[in-house]
Amino acid sequence: MFRSLRRALCAAAAALLLILAGVGAQTVHADPAAPEDGAARAAAPGAGYWHTSGRQMLDAAGQPVRIAGINWFGFETANYTPHGLWARDYKSMIDQMKSLGYNTIRLPYSDDLFKSGTVPNSIDFSGGKNADLQGLGSLQIMDRIVAYAGQGGLKVVLDRHRPDAAGQSALWYTSAVPESTWIANLKALATRYKGNSTVIGIDLHNEPHDPACWGCGDTTRDWRLAAQRAGNAVLSVNPDLLIFVEGVQTFNGVSGWWGGNLMGVAQYPVQLDVPNRVVYSAHDYATSVAQQSWFSDPSFPANMPGIWDKYWGYIFKQNIAPVWVGEFGTTLQSTIDQKWLAALVSYLRPTGTYGADSISWTFWSWNPNSGDTGGILKDDWTTVDTVKDGYLASVKAPGFPSGGGDPGDPGDPGGGTAACTAAYTVSSDWGGGFNAEVKVTNSGTVALKSWKTTWTWPGAQKVTSMWNASYTQSGSTVTAANADHNGTLAVGGSASFGFGGAPGGGGAPTVSCTAT
Repeated sequence: MFRSLRRALCAAAAALLLILAGVGAQTVHADPAAPEDGAARAAAPGAGYWHTSGRQMLDAAGQPVRIAGINWFGFETANYTPHGLWARDYKSMIDQMKSLGYNTIRLPYSDDLFKSGTVPNSIDFSGGKNADLQGLGSLQIMDRIVAYAGQGGLKVVLDRHRPDAAGQSALWYTSAVPESTWIANLKALATRYKGNSTVIGIDLHNEPHDPACWGCGDTTRDWRLAAQRAGNAVLSVNPDLLIFVEGVQTFNGVSGWWGGNLMGVAQYPVQLDVPNRVVYSAHDYATSVAQQSWFSDPSFPANMPGIWDKYWGYIFKQNIAPVWVGEFGTTLQSTIDQKWLAALVSYLRPTGTYGADSISWTFWSWNPNSGDTGGILKDDWTTVDTVKDGYLASVKAPGFPSGGGDPGDPGDPGGGTAACTAAYTVSSDWGGGFNAEVKVTNSGTVALKSWKTTWTWPGAQKVTSMWNASYTQSGSTVTAANADHNGTLAVGGSASFGFGGAPGGGGAPTVSCTAT
């Protein structure tokens, strides 16, 4: 089927290289981005573990939060580690995700990670890349990724994507990986990251589909019952985690995307021993993945909100639980797909209008080697597809406090020092041109509201394109200032921007940084 095709293409590429209109009645929390009156201001949203209240996810302080993230796959494949490490350092990759305004990483994995013979492969250690991953097993690499993501203020959702690297399974178990193994490994991960609030939850199983059912009562096929068993097992060892539960393919004879049909929740909700932990997850795709009847409806794309309402949007509208679109993506090659993505982003509700009272999401994917969607990165694993990324701009959301600390309020008069440093790195140079990245770090004692960097090339280099910053160039001197989404930096926090230039051969000049 179409979904297995996408996974197969992803695996093949690896082998070659080794997000609503209409609001249900409810109490709406204040937009966390809105300015507050008086001297007292709340801490930045997102700290600590999260829980649910109606259709919203709330942080440890009860402030609403929104997942606005990206899928970074690879742990679930025979590489047993996130893809792209054959081309770049993992820290550089995570810095770039953050600089683009993504606040969460969904990490797919398979149960192969728990086998003693599993060895991660296709990691480039040359030139100091990925140096601290050398000699580590897959779970240890996951530890490093979680640690660095948390340090940068990103959250992580772990996604049990497959029972093994060979491919997706319709049910949560196979003959080789029984339910007992699935649950044991879920508990092992929950225990491994207990006390580490970077990992906010676990997506129990990716894309259950026929013959999986919802509410049929057959324990061998009823995904809702299995999710309850597994969710309770996870919460028995780590009661702070969110439990993300995907849909199925067919309910009462109505079929949709694999994992995208949550119609059964209305009659058969997931009920766990620990309250306020369930987040329902839908997947939704465009024609580059497969054709669906709604794409050829004469009213398309005006028909799409009604489709989404039916399958999963009603859960949010009726204030039943939070909804997270864990996967959605497209190559954007067709006009239909472009209209679909614009409609879906609007349905997810712009952050600037609704704040965190919105549907959460993680886009598929960061990776360029997803065969039927492509990624935010282009094939060089460095250049950003600015058109695709641009579609998501209105539903991106602020990042979270890093390392469990409170980044404070940039406007709080504390008498501290605002300062920053900048590091310039050339990622590729082919003579006729080059790509480079500048990482800005808050080296002062107060949070920053904005920053700008300046450097002078020794030759005739010119910026040809820049992402995650705006720039001016006068002669050989370039001044680059933060974008709207990455100007605020906690003490010790960092943001990166990248650019292309020509000609090559300019080396790495010294960069000065000015902070406010």
